[in-house]
Amino acid sequence: MQNYWEVARTSAPRDPLAKKIFKGVLVAELMGIFGAYFLFNKMNTSHDFRHTMSKKFPFILEVYYKSIEHSGMYGIREQDQEKWLSSKN
Repeated sequence: MQNYWEVARTSAPRDPLAKKIFKGVLVAELMGIFGAYFLFNKMNTSHDFRHTMSKKFPFILEVYYKSIEHSGMYGIREQDQEKWLSSKN
């Protein structure tokens, strides 16, 4: 009688559909990571982009502010609010 490992080694190759699904999930995750990096970098370098985000997607801007404050950098939120208020007047 063969042991489990010999049977597992000689069994049929993995299902091609499972491989396609795995590759699709992997590509989606990588796109999400690069998209998040691009968005963070854009918000981190552009005050105007943060202003646009505050109008269209305030919840995403809030995540940005929280992550910056969590890393120890404080005052960006206040600087943005001051600049936006002064530009209205």
